[in-house]
Amino acid sequence: MTSDNPVLLFIDDAALLSSIEFALSVAGIKAAAGSDLSDAAAAVALVVDRDCAQGLERLAELRRKCANPAILLATNPTHALRASAAELNAILIEKPLLEDELMRTLNLILQSQKAAS
Repeated sequence: MTSDNPVLLFIDDAALLSSIEFALSVAGIKAAAGSDLSDAAAAVALVVDRDCAQGLERLAELRRKCANPAILLATNPTHALRASAAELNAILIEKPLLEDELMRTLNLILQSQKAAS
């Protein structure tokens, strides 16, 4: 599944960023490391691992700028983190990533955007 706009990846962990960029490229999905939402994006992936409060703040800031789909990756998410993600209308995917959950989710987002346009 391809998209004209890249999936923006807000991931501080360089190894994880590289791994996800590679997996997306193999699937034919354009990806770019995100710093802000100045460019239109198909989806936003964000890791909330080291500092959940900072990650949620960043997601809230992104939400103020756009309503694009957001995917939140987190290790051992708490009930509070799950609730915060839901309030921010983000899809929460728990790490470690199992099977192809991230790719399935991204493909569903991209397919629904393609159908809507």
